[in-house]
Amino acid sequence: MHDLWFWLLAGFASVLVGMGKGGVPIVAMLSVPLMSLVMPAGMAAGLLLPIYVVSDMFGLYAYRHAYDRRVLAILVPATTLGVGLGWATAHLVPGWVVTGLVALIGLVFALNLLLRRGVQADPRPARVAPGLFWGALTGFTSFVSHAGAPPYQVYTMPLGLRKEVYAGTATILFAWVNAVKLIPYWALGQINLANLKLSVLLAIPASVAVFAGVWLVRRLPERLFFQLVTWALLLLSLKLLWDVARAL
Repeated sequence: MHDLWFWLLAGFASVLVGMGKGGVPIVAMLSVPLMSLVMPAGMAAGLLLPIYVVSDMFGLYAYRHAYDRRVLAILVPATTLGVGLGWATAHLVPGWVVTGLVALIGLVFALNLLLRRGVQADPRPARVAPGLFWGALTGFTSFVSHAGAPPYQVYTMPLGLRKEVYAGTATILFAWVNAVKLIPYWALGQINLANLKLSVLLAIPASVAVFAGVWLVRRLPERLFFQLVTWALLLLSLKLLWDVARAL
């Protein structure tokens, strides 16, 4: 039997997942750290994955007309490879190594953007080779702890996508990644019948929160939206580095 503290954290984590699927940057990545306060991180990732998958369905509907085909054509196979690498090395790579890698990438990228504020860079084309690298890293880190956003942002933010296209492309890509992850998560025992029952309940607030996220994204000014993405990435990266330091 779970206590009130568990349900409060689980409910809040599921709302963050839903808002992330609605396009609000970074917030979904906070769900695993939150649930880690009341259960092991691996178990938390398994509990949350079906919630991600259900809320993905609503996000796909909301952003069905807003996405970049070329970016998806590059990143979908790359992230699939990354998930496969994560599965193959699940028992070999310590979680803190991956967390530290994600945090360092996010920290350097966010600081670079903030320090160059006011310097208008021309949008880059979506190139294949960098996309394959960052896409594979996105799939790998997403497999380990649902933390694929920083590598994804490193590749996509310099492309100059409109905010709806940026959010929609992320929603579609991670819907694919989460669906692919179901197989290895089940095989590794991170998803089972017991946590599926909890996931079904928690998917309800997550699904409602998707549309709250979409509403918020559509009303945020473009400049403010990407400033929030950058600052959220910086703060989350610092938080992940703190987690690694405590683990060591």
